[in-house]
Amino acid sequence: MAIDWRQYHCQDFYDELFEAPGQPREAARRVAEYLDDLTDAELAERRLAADLAIKVMGISFTVYSEGKNVDRAWPFDVIPRVIPRREWERTEAGLRQRVAALNHFIQDLYNERRIVRDKVFPESLLAESVNFRPQCVGTTPRNGVWAHICGSDLVRDRDGTLYVLEDNLRVPSGVSYMVENRMVMKRVFPELFENTTILPVDDYPAQLYDMLVAMSPRPLDQPNIVLLTPGIYNSAYFEHAWLAQQMGIELVEGSDLYVGDDDCCYMLTIYGPKRVDVIYRRIDDLFIDPEAFREDSVLGTPGLMRAWLRGNLALANAPGAGVADDKVVYAFVPKMIKYYLGEDPILPNVPSFLCMFEKDRAHVLANLDKLVVKPANESGGYGMLIGPRSTPEERNKFRDLILANPRNYMAQPTLSLSTAPTLMPDETVEPRHLDLRPFVLSRDPLRDRGSAYVTTGGLTRVAMVRGSLVVNSSQGGGAKDTWVVDTEADQAASGQWQSQTGGTG
Repeated sequence: MAIDWRQYHCQDFYDELFEAPGQPREAARRVAEYLDDLTDAELAERRLAADLAIKVMGISFTVYSEGKNVDRAWPFDVIPRVIPRREWERTEAGLRQRVAALNHFIQDLYNERRIVRDKVFPESLLAESVNFRPQCVGTTPRNGVWAHICGSDLVRDRDGTLYVLEDNLRVPSGVSYMVENRMVMKRVFPELFENTTILPVDDYPAQLYDMLVAMSPRPLDQPNIVLLTPGIYNSAYFEHAWLAQQMGIELVEGSDLYVGDDDCCYMLTIYGPKRVDVIYRRIDDLFIDPEAFREDSVLGTPGLMRAWLRGNLALANAPGAGVADDKVVYAFVPKMIKYYLGEDPILPNVPSFLCMFEKDRAHVLANLDKLVVKPANESGGYGMLIGPRSTPEERNKFRDLILANPRNYMAQPTLSLSTAPTLMPDETVEPRHLDLRPFVLSRDPLRDRGSAYVTTGGLTRVAMVRGSLVVNSSQGGGAKDTWVVDTEADQAASGQWQSQTGGTG
C-alpha cells in the first residue's frame, strides 16, 4: 500500500487530519480511508492528473528572482486540509465580528476619531502610519464600508487554538487559487465528493459580483464594473484575469480609463467612452491616482480620487482602508472589538509585543533568538526575522533596525504551527506546517454584520520544505484544497443507507 497511516507521525504538533498515528479525526476519516486504499500506481496517477490539470487550466503564479519575473505552475498537494463544519461556524462568526470592528475603526479614524480621543488607540501610532491617507479625512463610503474584501490569515497552535495572525485589507489575493484548488480536486478525486458532504466554494465570484453591484452610485440593474490591474507583470495577474473572466467584467489598466470634467470615470471602448460605476482595484493606494498620490505613477488614472470623493465612483477596497492593514495596528483589534461592538473577541490574536513601547522593546531585544519579528507593512513573508532559525548576524541587523525605527516593528512568540499530511515526490507522506486565508466580503458591516459573506474554508498554504514555517508560494510554499466537512450530514446519510439496506456498517 502506498500510504500506511500508522507510520505517519504527527510529532509534537497539532495535526489537522490525525489525532495520533493511524487515528484520523472524525471529519477526515473518509478521505484517510480512501487514500489508504490506493496503490502506489493509483496514487502516482492521481498526482500526475493534478499536475496535468493545473497545466491545462493555466493555473500559475509569478516569482520575482534576480530582477526577472518567472511564471510557474501552481504548487499543489493532493491531500486536502479538513475542517469540521461545527468548528467552521464559530470561525466564520469570529471573522464577521473582526471585519465589522475593522470597518468601524477605519470609518471612525477618518471622521470623529472617538477611539483616539478615548485613548483606546494611540494617536502617535496614527501619526506615523504609512497607510493613513489624509485625502480620505471626512469621507464616508457607501454604507460605511472601507474594507469590502478582507483576507485574514489564521494559524493553529500546538493546543489546537486557532489564532488570527494578520489581516489583509489593501489588496488581498489568493481567492482564485482557493476555487481552482477545488476544481482540480474534483477532477482528481470525484468519488470523494460523491460520498462526503464537502461544503462548496465556487460561489465566490458570484458573491463578489453581487457586492460590487450593490456599491454602484447609480441605481442601475447592471452597472458598469471593471477590475483595475497593474498589468501582466504583476505577480497576481493570473488572479486578476481569472476574476474578471468569472464575473464577466472588463479587465482594464490605468490607461484604459479617464476622468472627465464632470468628475465621472469613463472607459475607452471602440464604441466611444463608457461610464464606469465601480472599480475593483488591485493596485495599491499610492499608485491609483497620480493627481492625489504619487505623481510618477503610470499604473493608475488621474482623477480617480476626485471621482470617488464626489460620490460618482465606487472603489473596492476604498482608498485609506490600508490604515488597518498594519501589523502594529493588528495588536489593537481585540480592543476595537470591545470598543465598537461591546463583545469579547471570538478569535484571539497571537500575543504581540510592540517595539514602540519601551517595555515591549526591551523584551524583544532580549529575546530575539526566541521571537518572530515583523515589520509593520511588509507582505509575502519578506522582511521577517524567525528568531529560533536566525544567525547572530541576522539578529544584530534586526536589533539595529528596531532601534532605528521602533514604530515599524512588532514581535510574536514562535508558534508551533499545525501540520497536515503532505505527499512527497517519492509518494511517502510527511507532516508540513500550514496556515489558512479565508476571505470576507462586507456589504453593510456597521448595521448588519450578518450580511457579510465568508468563504467556506479558504486558501490553505503549506510550507513544502521540512521544518519550514514559511508558507508563501513566492518562497517555496504550496497549497491544499480546504474541505469544510459536514460530519453530521454524512452520519445521517450513512444511517439512512443502513436502515434502507439492513446493513450495520
